[in-house]
Amino acid sequence: MKKRAIAPVVHKYRVSEQPKQADGWRAYSYQARLAALEELRREFHLWKFNAEPRLQRVYRIVKR
Repeated sequence: MKKRAIAPVVHKYRVSEQPKQADGWRAYSYQARLAALEELRREFHLWKFNAEPRLQRVYRIVKR
């Protein structure tokens, strides 16, 4: 199984003092945010369909 690129971190806050999630994600570079999104997408496909995402059709390359 593939290791996670971002380690899970837990913080305790009072309900009235919770930071916004968007502020936390802004600390990461756009490459790291896209990598996390791709990881979530792959995990969803494995959970929902029990398969890796693939192309829906068979394509072939035609030389011009």
